[in-house]
Amino acid sequence: MDIDPRRLRILHEVARRGGVMRAAEALYLTSSAVSQQLAQLEREVGLALIDRSQRRVSLTPAGRVLAGYAERVEDELAEARRELTRFTERLAGPVRIAAFATVIHHILVPAMRELADSHPKIIPSIHEVYGPPALQELRHGVVDVLITERDMSLPQPAQPSLTARALFVDEYRIVVPPGWPEPKGFADLADVPWVASEPGKACGQALDRLAALHGFEPRKVHVIGEFGPTLALVAAGHGVAIVPTLALLDVPEGEVRVSDLGDVGARRIDVVTRVSRTRSGEPDPVQAIVIGIVEAATARLDATLRGHLRTAEPQES
Repeated sequence: MDIDPRRLRILHEVARRGGVMRAAEALYLTSSAVSQQLAQLEREVGLALIDRSQRRVSLTPAGRVLAGYAERVEDELAEARRELTRFTERLAGPVRIAAFATVIHHILVPAMRELADSHPKIIPSIHEVYGPPALQELRHGVVDVLITERDMSLPQPAQPSLTARALFVDEYRIVVPPGWPEPKGFADLADVPWVASEPGKACGQALDRLAALHGFEPRKVHVIGEFGPTLALVAAGHGVAIVPTLALLDVPEGEVRVSDLGDVGARRIDVVTRVSRTRSGEPDPVQAIVIGIVEAATARLDATLRGHLRTAEPQES
């Protein structure tokens, strides 16, 4: 029995992605080409690997067994590529990063400049994807590195096959229109209109948490997905909002009023990657280089923010 390992990879993708069409997209092939390769693999092993009796393609018991071996072959090849990269000390290749707007602007853009200077053969590709769709793309291998956010009051969700490491704690601030009075407490915000974030996002979760804690029902007059339009609505007097510190970095002074209210909370920003199934368990060396540079850029940003806070503090007479 002579099995072509290239066809094993196709079977592995069909098993991992749950269908021929998705596997074809991941492999940059047509669906008919994938089907032909699967049929040839079945002839090589002399067994039916695909159950075609149902509307949705699924694997037969023999197909599932062979797909398990195909996954191990892929892992071994990935380990071989890692070892060869270390041996030759040449770090090169694409790395796909998924993140959201404030991280792209304030962390990834400066990190990519450093990456281009230090490792010009590593080619980053940034995608603005977040939430459950981003996690799905990471699991399916569409992206390699994912940067996520969550309200720190919520527990870390279970993420089988993924590993997360903390990148940054981004404190929330409550912003009000410049002509409005400074709120003395959360009771002052019970009856005002809110420019709310989407419920699934960290700032939306923070507003719901604060409202429940302080016993009021926020009037979510506007529900906005991005911080630029949110801050524009606040500046124009259409409501108050919760935004993270990173969103305020490019707001001109005086455009909105940043409230002194404390205990608003923070969002945690994580770097998430797939768990390696190789013997070493170490991340892909190209991904590791990118993550290290992103962490260094975040540390510089954190130091800058702390410097701004110290400068803004009132001096003792």
